[in-house]
Amino acid sequence: MTDAGRKDGMSRLPESLFEEEALGKAYDARLFARLWRYVWPYRLQVATTLLLLIPLLFVELAPAWVVKTGLDRLIVPGVEAVDAGTQRVEVPHDPVSPVLRALSETAAVALDPLPGFPPLVWLALVYLAIAAAGAAVQYLDQLVMARTGQAAMRDLRHEVFAHIQSLHLGFFDTVPVGRLVTRATNDIENVAEMFSAGIVALARDLIKMIAIAVVLFLVDARLALYTFLVVPCLAVVAVMFRFKARQAFRLVRVRIARINAYLQENVTGMKVVQLFTRERRNYGEFDAMNAEHRNAWLRSIRYDSALYAVVELAFNVTVAIVIWKAAGIAAAGTIYLFVEYMRRFFTPLRDLSAKYSVMQSSMASAERIFQLLDTEPAVRDAPDAMAIPVGRTGLGSVAFENVWFAYGGASDAAGEPDWVLRDVSFRVGPGESVAFVGATGAGKTTIIKLLTRFYDPTRGRVSIDGVELSRWPQAALRRRVAMVLQDVFLFSGSIADNISLERPEVDAAEVERVARAVQAHRFIERLPGGYATDVRERGANFSVGQRQLLSFARALAHGADILVLDEATSSIDAETEALVQQGLHTLIERKTALVIAHRLSTIQDVDRIYVLHKGRIVESGSHAELLAHGGLYRHLYHLQYARQQRGAPAA
Repeated sequence: MTDAGRKDGMSRLPESLFEEEALGKAYDARLFARLWRYVWPYRLQVATTLLLLIPLLFVELAPAWVVKTGLDRLIVPGVEAVDAGTQRVEVPHDPVSPVLRALSETAAVALDPLPGFPPLVWLALVYLAIAAAGAAVQYLDQLVMARTGQAAMRDLRHEVFAHIQSLHLGFFDTVPVGRLVTRATNDIENVAEMFSAGIVALARDLIKMIAIAVVLFLVDARLALYTFLVVPCLAVVAVMFRFKARQAFRLVRVRIARINAYLQENVTGMKVVQLFTRERRNYGEFDAMNAEHRNAWLRSIRYDSALYAVVELAFNVTVAIVIWKAAGIAAAGTIYLFVEYMRRFFTPLRDLSAKYSVMQSSMASAERIFQLLDTEPAVRDAPDAMAIPVGRTGLGSVAFENVWFAYGGASDAAGEPDWVLRDVSFRVGPGESVAFVGATGAGKTTIIKLLTRFYDPTRGRVSIDGVELSRWPQAALRRRVAMVLQDVFLFSGSIADNISLERPEVDAAEVERVARAVQAHRFIERLPGGYATDVRERGANFSVGQRQLLSFARALAHGADILVLDEATSSIDAETEALVQQGLHTLIERKTALVIAHRLSTIQDVDRIYVLHKGRIVESGSHAELLAHGGLYRHLYHLQYARQQRGAPAA
């Protein structure tokens, strides 16, 4: 496929899918301050991590000093090596550095071998002991740090999940599900990584580098000055790398986001892809995205490799300077000490690219998480909400009074809100059943969304039992209303779990009772596992009719006194519809029912039918009254009846 073709294929993909992948600053004090709120409860563990810095520095620097002592006192001694009678390690004459002499004397006392141990064997044992202690301290340090970070992120993930559940339905209409999943999973993992491989590692590296520099200047200030000549040049290179790598890392993330989004779309729509033979075209588009990701990755690797090579070169130049300038003025152990400590000094700089990438990713993830947490739910319980018990049921009357509604941000050419409902008023008495009919987009489903308070009306008033919905606690309100939707959603688990939704008050006997009442028991008892049969993702192992019967059972078990049916029988075959109609009669009995249906034949027995047109109620009455009236309902009925008649011979 040509580059032009690839670009043409990529042009179909909106940039908004990937704009969330933009990277921010590698460190943002405002975001870090907000993250600290989640770390503060574990401050004792944080203090432990900070205290462990002291032994960590010791086990990092001590092994080189042990080797230095062996070189200076035993292998390449200055004046005296070992007093054969006392087995005591002697200090050589080193006129260059008094500090070095004091440190060496202290080390000589600390490293004196016990009687009967050869000095080199003793130093080897000391080296091994320090190494073992270092491994233990590092294990403890990593364990405490990881537990602290994961505990804080667990609390953050809890808050994110709770906040997602508190958001109103309109939020989910505009934000992709995958993006919300990313917030609660990948983004929080990125922030957790900051504690182990990001800012904590950078802070420790900085402390370690300062400690190494201080020790080297104490050992030999003149040699240390020569040694650190390369560092300013390396700092300039690191700053240049920061600016170059920022864009490269961002491009890699954007490209992989494109691939992930395209894969998800392609796999989800595989049935359409194969039915319309789009495999070749889709492969070409994926090949283009894959090549762009490869190119972006190679670009970031070039910067990473360049930094690694520059750091290695700087270290080797430093070793050359140490050997050149130390000749004649420092002992062999001092030269080794400088070489070893400078190697440990340059290692964090060599790994700068990885830590910088972690910090950028973590800060960007933290910003996206807090953007989500800062999103205020548009539907909230009022301060004067009634203290109604969650399980309370009442009369079940519903009233809409002069309700106007427009979805947020929608407007017409003149700037007026794009009204979905216009001055809608009606009342449903306790135990009554009403139906809403009309063309697609007339506002039928919006009425249901307002009744369940997924949205609040723009104007007007919606009430249950005379109490405005804003004064009902949302939990209590939604226990009063049960919904059966056209697109039934089943959770992973058993059939019994999907009917009861694992509420403790709905036991196995109640589950079977409601299933029998809505005619679902017939097909359930024929299943090998009965009510314990596992439900696959989205109920894929059941037919549409079976899923809707299960949703009827769930609604009946819900115990609500107001029932909403939104196109609940539109996808059911004629044979299943007979069962469903029996189930509906049981379901609606002694309940206030609001039914939305395209099949007008299914609503002939309701008490009243409301006909909506362009957001207004234009007709109301019984089925017979509306047919006799000769208005829009009669027109819709005859259109549907004529289509059924024309379709009968073909069927």
